[in-house]
Amino acid sequence: MTFILVSNDDGVDSPALPVLARAMAEIADRVEVVVPDGERSWISKAITRHAPVRVQQVTVDGISMTATTGSPADSVQLGVHNLFDERPDLVVTGINIGSNFGSAFTVGSGTVGGAVEGAISGIDAIALSATSTDVPFASWAEMMRTSGSTPVWERLAAVSRAIVSDVLRHGLGDAVDVLSVNMPDTATIDTPRRITRLADTRYDKLFQQHGEDLYRHDWVSHGIDHRGDPTGTDVTTAAAGHISMTPLRIAGLGHVPDGLSHLYDRE
Repeated sequence: MTFILVSNDDGVDSPALPVLARAMAEIADRVEVVVPDGERSWISKAITRHAPVRVQQVTVDGISMTATTGSPADSVQLGVHNLFDERPDLVVTGINIGSNFGSAFTVGSGTVGGAVEGAISGIDAIALSATSTDVPFASWAEMMRTSGSTPVWERLAAVSRAIVSDVLRHGLGDAVDVLSVNMPDTATIDTPRRITRLADTRYDKLFQQHGEDLYRHDWVSHGIDHRGDPTGTDVTTAAAGHISMTPLRIAGLGHVPDGLSHLYDRE
């Protein structure tokens, strides 16, 4: 029996969540959803240590889920070790509202962090993310959080289902801990999938002042600052409208040269 644990960092209200859960149910005998009760983006693999984590059963769009007061990593940790009578065979996080590519953003991503928590428990894990290649992120993200975005999420969930099916059949291999997938919002089953390396990136100021002694996370991007040649990386591949598939190792989230060569051709 195949058991998939689904989580995310956009929270229980993400319109992508029930769509992804239904897509996973088409290829798995058991699907359980354990997610934060609200958005927990940009918190990487944070584990709640100094406060209790509460869980609550909820139903969203006809799907039973467990909402937690914790982080994505907390949610996966509970889903793997505490809440169910067996361990999942695969952890799938996402589909994230926004890309998670390049080293600077990958290490901060709650979506990737949840997948890493699964990998630490010895379970193959896939982090799924999507964004637009032509609409400014803020406008696109607002649109994709509305009910009108469902057809797009259904199409992306079908792509995700195909990728997850490949991993269920073949596994990630001993050299890979997490598969980080970045899709354009135009992706279909026929969109080329490329194995990529993690771009070496950085970002600028994250906090803006909002009054005396008060700062808020209010990042304004002026583009991605690459360190080195970005050719063949997850960033440039996604920008070209292809599906970027980046094998990661937990230690440094480094690129794995031969990772997933048994599944897909390299870019």
